[in-house]
Amino acid sequence: MAQTPPLQFTVHRREPELVRPAKPTPHEFKLLSDIDDQEGLRFHIPVIQFYKQRQPSKGTGNKDPVAVIRQALAEALVPYYPFAGRLREAANRKLVVDCTGEGVLFIEAEAEVRLSDFGELLQPPFPGLDELLFDVPGSNAVLHSPLLLIQVTRLQCGGFIFALRLHHCMSDAPGLVQFMSAVGEIARGATAPSVAPVWERHVLNARTPPRVTYTHREYEEVVDTKGTIIPLDDMAHRSFFFGRGEMQALRRHAPPHLRDSCSGFEILTACLWKCRTAALRPDPEEEMRIICIVNARSKFEPPLPRGYYGNAFAFPAAVAAAGDLCREPLGFALDLVRKAKSDVTEEYMRSVADTMAVTGRRHFTVVRSYLVSDVTRAGFDAVDFGWGKAAYGGPAKGGVGAIPGVASFYIPFTNKEGEKGIVLPICLPAEAMERFVSELETMLKGPPAADAATKSTFVLSAL
Repeated sequence: MAQTPPLQFTVHRREPELVRPAKPTPHEFKLLSDIDDQEGLRFHIPVIQFYKQRQPSKGTGNKDPVAVIRQALAEALVPYYPFAGRLREAANRKLVVDCTGEGVLFIEAEAEVRLSDFGELLQPPFPGLDELLFDVPGSNAVLHSPLLLIQVTRLQCGGFIFALRLHHCMSDAPGLVQFMSAVGEIARGATAPSVAPVWERHVLNARTPPRVTYTHREYEEVVDTKGTIIPLDDMAHRSFFFGRGEMQALRRHAPPHLRDSCSGFEILTACLWKCRTAALRPDPEEEMRIICIVNARSKFEPPLPRGYYGNAFAFPAAVAAAGDLCREPLGFALDLVRKAKSDVTEEYMRSVADTMAVTGRRHFTVVRSYLVSDVTRAGFDAVDFGWGKAAYGGPAKGGVGAIPGVASFYIPFTNKEGEKGIVLPICLPAEAMERFVSELETMLKGPPAADAATKSTFVLSAL
């Protein structure tokens, strides 16, 4: 059967403009936390929202989403005025927001395409992303650049696309959704956000003196002696759906004492780690890492204040030899993932902040690592600018940062049968992708845990 040609369309953009706060805001310097300004967050992360044609709510008045969102953005930047500033670097590479009020980049656009042309199921990778979120030259540097870039693109069907690029040092997913929701509330007629923004970044600063109390394997310096960082050429991008049936199939491979108690994130992460390792075919003795994004807001006592929109997560890592991951049943990887997640406490976060202070804000380990982030509860799809909830809302692509193939998001998704589940975008070298699909199919259709070790031994022998 002939493959459907990729969707191509033309986007007409107006010149980028700076949207400034609607009212005067304080000109001051605000320090980021020692969790915010670590090296691994010094990049811009893209988000995309697709909205169907609907009658706007009464509060929007104007039926043009570009005008409504532009004005709401200016008003939201009054309480969220740090977003209108620029990052500077102080002593010891400490990042500080210079609250200049210069504004955020905004692009008005129209596309010669309908929402239905993107297909029945909206999921990354999205065609034409570079046109729907245009990289304004000179806008994506770490320092002295706008902290937000927003493009609103009208579609021929009357719907629109809201695409955003955020400097990750400013916020994590919950913090970004909080800001986007504030813009949405104002767009729908509110005079102020229902949740007031809280800066308070000092609560996640390093202690004086720093006390590193954990072994943070996620920040270990690992030499890539065997060229096992994924190559940048010939990469394949695919997305996989995991509904109730797929998750039940994976749970059959878990040991009996964990089959019902482990979370969906844990079982899916263990499966991804195992299948991806076998697909890449590293040397059996090579150490492989799976890095889990863990939201630590609830780990603090007292909890972080409501409205805190800074980064408040950890990168705990599970580490194992490639041969063990391929040879052992899924329960082996599952135990390691659960242990890594359970390590995250308030003291763990304090230790991470201290580690950043004493190591010069070290990047998390990339060599033979894979990072996963669950955004199923982040609330991107619930953001409403006056035209209802998004048909799709969340990460614009599967990877994180400048290095493709080292990360995946778990994104909420409803398939064409109406079943709710998770879509997993993944990027791998083309040949490895074929092997990953085979490994995953074996896991979903294969024997339960009692017989899994024999099956995996065969996989290991093929490495």
